[in-house]
Amino acid sequence: MIGIVIPAHNEAALIGACLVHARACAHDPQLRGESVEIVVVADDCNDATVTTALNVGVIVLHIQARNVGLARAAGAELMLSRGARWLAFTDADTLVSSDWLSQQLSLDSDAVCGTVEVTDWTPHGNDAPFLARHFAISYQDADDHRHVHGANMGVSADAYRRAGGFQALASSEDVALVAALERSGASISWSARPRVCTSARKIARAPAGFAEALRHAVACRSSPVVIDASAEVEVPSAARNPLLMRSAKFVPVAS
Repeated sequence: MIGIVIPAHNEAALIGACLVHARACAHDPQLRGESVEIVVVADDCNDATVTTALNVGVIVLHIQARNVGLARAAGAELMLSRGARWLAFTDADTLVSSDWLSQQLSLDSDAVCGTVEVTDWTPHGNDAPFLARHFAISYQDADDHRHVHGANMGVSADAYRRAGGFQALASSEDVALVAALERSGASISWSARPRVCTSARKIARAPAGFAEALRHAVACRSSPVVIDASAEVEVPSAARNPLLMRSAKFVPVAS
């Protein structure tokens, strides 16, 4: 069995579409009929997130932590207890492709770190064109990248257990897990083949997640810049913060 884990805190506006895509990939013919279970870990929700998830027909696990690391860990433990051999993680504001699971499994690794795509930058208003350009030139959406996204990860049950699972971190729990996987000797595929589309929302759920990286890039527009000659776009040097490289966000642009 394959388990999909989706943490959610007040995601009523987005969880429905997320689950439609998750359920579609669960029926991918390339999985050859292997069962797929989906759990939404409803973390301190007081909106219609739970009702929406139940109406779609997935498992809902209630916690009161306001902590994405604990939410992912709780969902993973539930799926492991139900016999999952592979754990796939995404987010409530993310749409996975129809072959998302089969692409992860086809890489034949202990773990898979995928990339993200953003198609709608409009939540950022006048900053949308800048962010679209900045993302296009500073984010490596290709194989052998080194981005880490909780919205696009997969790991075998055995490798997850050896690494110790997710830590109780409010942010960067995904980065910490990948570091633990590396220390444990797990084989990791850094691949752009498992596709997901995530949101560019401005209101973050994790204090140092993708939304915060976008806010940081906008805030640094007035910093000293470097020029990417091939793209003819100015990129704030501060927005190329190396601390963000492994946590999903942007890689440095050669000056």
